[in-house]
Amino acid sequence: MPRSIKLSDGKSIPAIGWGNGTGGLFGNHDPAITSGVEALKAGIYHIDTAEGYKTEQATFEAIKQAGVKREDVWITTKNISPDREVIRSNVLERIEKLGSKPDLLLIHFPTVPQQGTTGQFWTILEELVHDGTLEGVSLGVSNFRPQDLEDVFKVATIKPVVNQLEYHPYVLEHLQPVLDLGEKHGIITESYGLLTPLLRHPTGGPIKSVLEKIAKRISGETGKEIDLASVLTLWAIQKNVVVVTSSRNPVNLKKISEIDSLPELSQDEIREIEEAGRKVHFRHYKMHMTKDYPNPELPEDL
Repeated sequence: MPRSIKLSDGKSIPAIGWGNGTGGLFGNHDPAITSGVEALKAGIYHIDTAEGYKTEQATFEAIKQAGVKREDVWITTKNISPDREVIRSNVLERIEKLGSKPDLLLIHFPTVPQQGTTGQFWTILEELVHDGTLEGVSLGVSNFRPQDLEDVFKVATIKPVVNQLEYHPYVLEHLQPVLDLGEKHGIITESYGLLTPLLRHPTGGPIKSVLEKIAKRISGETGKEIDLASVLTLWAIQKNVVVVTSSRNPVNLKKISEIDSLPELSQDEIREIEEAGRKVHFRHYKMHMTKDYPNPELPEDL
């Protein structure tokens, strides 16, 4: 079973999560349910869903169909309602669709609160924790830039425990101020899009050869063929980053659930990955982390 990572509020979040992404957007929830069942059967007991994905009900059904106890599954969901007047009813809707309180509730984007109201929005979430509506629920954010985090810190009595970001070696240079601020305040980074260098970069870029060398080393030690995705996942987990995978392939799900059985990367290997990654800047989800937060002056490839 994958390791867990301690959050600043004392709870432990499974280091590997499965993202129940867009399966419900087109009205057919069956893929979101069946893939959720597969993830749970593979041993991934952390499901990441969201109001915007329309898969919260499917997440509830997947847990039920997999025959797994609710208390054994970590559920993260995300809020996209911008109206401060209806945050309470929106949160209650999240709970109703999930069949229980989530373990972690995130503000999905910094643009969810109306401009200039991030602090007020966060304060309302804190009130919902104190009045029992979200008692026991961890609070966090997603796609927050340094200035967005600072808006929260100005008012927070409950600090965000997680910032979910597109995180991989090719955005490290751009994310450094966010990562530094998160470390200062005990915020764990949660990664989506970790495999972007392998799946979306046109050539794989400068880290590809580094990952290949590491994969060859681990394959030789274990007698099993280790792919580049496993190496990247090991890198992220060793950085104390929560990894959310969106794979629907049962073989890949099983592989990622057993990632802790592999030898760890050496510090030299981690350094090699990061040095290569910082030579370029390549982001897949370009709508995030770009406004009023300039990209580094780096090429997309070498």
